[in-house]
Amino acid sequence: MHRFANPRQFTKLADAILPWTAVGAGLCLIVGLYLGLFASPADYQQGESVRIMYVHVPSAWMALFVYMVIAGASVAALIWRHPLADLAAKASAPIGAAFAFLTLVTGSLWGKPMWGAWWVWDARLTSMLVLFFLYLGHISLMNAFEDQARGNQAAAILALVGVINIPIIKFSVDWWSTLHQPASVIRMDGPSIDSSLLWPLLVMALGFKLYYVSLVLLRIKSELIAARAWALGLARTQTT
Repeated sequence: MHRFANPRQFTKLADAILPWTAVGAGLCLIVGLYLGLFASPADYQQGESVRIMYVHVPSAWMALFVYMVIAGASVAALIWRHPLADLAAKASAPIGAAFAFLTLVTGSLWGKPMWGAWWVWDARLTSMLVLFFLYLGHISLMNAFEDQARGNQAAAILALVGVINIPIIKFSVDWWSTLHQPASVIRMDGPSIDSSLLWPLLVMALGFKLYYVSLVLLRIKSELIAARAWALGLARTQTT
């Protein structure tokens, strides 16, 4: 991975990947939404409100996944001083926060007809809210210091401390009595959800994943361009 620390090498790789991930994300989201909203059947218990699942569940998966990416980038930044690690974490944090926020909003929309309330202090809901605040804290720390290196280090430490919340979110339905149903997709004995509901969900999840990859590559590229422009401006100032 260290050879991609060179901005030119990274940009070359990103330019090769981006068209595929962008087109793939668009196709998967279009197909997934069609399957989820029109082709798949209503649930025998939840009725038409089950269709919120096709946005809510992939958003929740991505909120957890992006945070783990940030944690991994933080390890690379703190231990190996990888030049692009902090940029990857910085680029990922707003995207992860958006996924976490979308999870909370769609969860409320789903919870009202199912539970009779927009919000309850359920273990999974509360831990997901904590994750959203961790994202906001990471973004704030990245921009809290005049010395960017100090901000990056503080944000990286917060990201690693916050990793403890990930298994809490994942296993909250097993550890505590919650309103959320147990896992129905990622199970040791295989998915318990019917294939007519599972396939649209998986297509949407793939679309969200490709969307994240596309967006994070674009954001890292823009950060590299901004850093290069700043360096060139500084060099011109010093020579005049």
